[in-house]
Amino acid sequence: MKLNNITKISGRIILESGLHIGAGDTELHIGGTDNPVVKHPHTREPYIPGSSLKGKIRSLLEMKSGLIAVARSENPLGTKILEQDLTDAQRAEAVRILKLFGVGASDDQDRAQIGPSRASFSDAFISQESRKMVKAGQLSYYEVKSENSIDRIKGVAKNPRFTERVAAGLSFDFRITIKEMEGDEDLQETLLQGLKLLEMDALGGSGSRGYGRVRFEFHEPALNERFSALQLFS
Repeated sequence: MKLNNITKISGRIILESGLHIGAGDTELHIGGTDNPVVKHPHTREPYIPGSSLKGKIRSLLEMKSGLIAVARSENPLGTKILEQDLTDAQRAEAVRILKLFGVGASDDQDRAQIGPSRASFSDAFISQESRKMVKAGQLSYYEVKSENSIDRIKGVAKNPRFTERVAAGLSFDFRITIKEMEGDEDLQETLLQGLKLLEMDALGGSGSRGYGRVRFEFHEPALNERFSALQLFS
């Protein structure tokens, strides 16, 4: 299996609504929030982990393919899906997803056919433009959103919870690279479809409550045109 090229897709992720990607803190500090967001350990600025981008894009592509129902598993698709009775179109879609995102180390079936994961997702850090606007007082990095559950009988709010979000309007520089192996089809198209699905859905937690709406802008004008023209659903 020969590596022919490595291509780069880069641009900006613009937050259209507050974003929450949890830091996993278990300790509640006095005056703090119940649910803080992940922050850079040195600068304390917000960032978007590459793993969050990769995981959500893969999940959405698997949902759109319909292969989750075939696999009947809560885990990401593995090479065992290729043992199922698939149509030619389903098999081709499964192979594209597995090539793009990779398979687990213990997933030995057909591993040689799939090869290494092609896509590498870098962490997306705050853009210089947003950093300048925050320093000038025109934007804030964070906001705290208060939420409650409603007592259906009494009709009153209860169990207040304070969730930290990265504020809407901020932008982050992202970069994704794709390894082009000998014999590969156009995996960039599959990745762009995943980014489009993410734009239509949400990134991070609480997407059903309006969190995590994002928009992608690419550095290459041709990619912007190609992305805008994508029609995923008839």
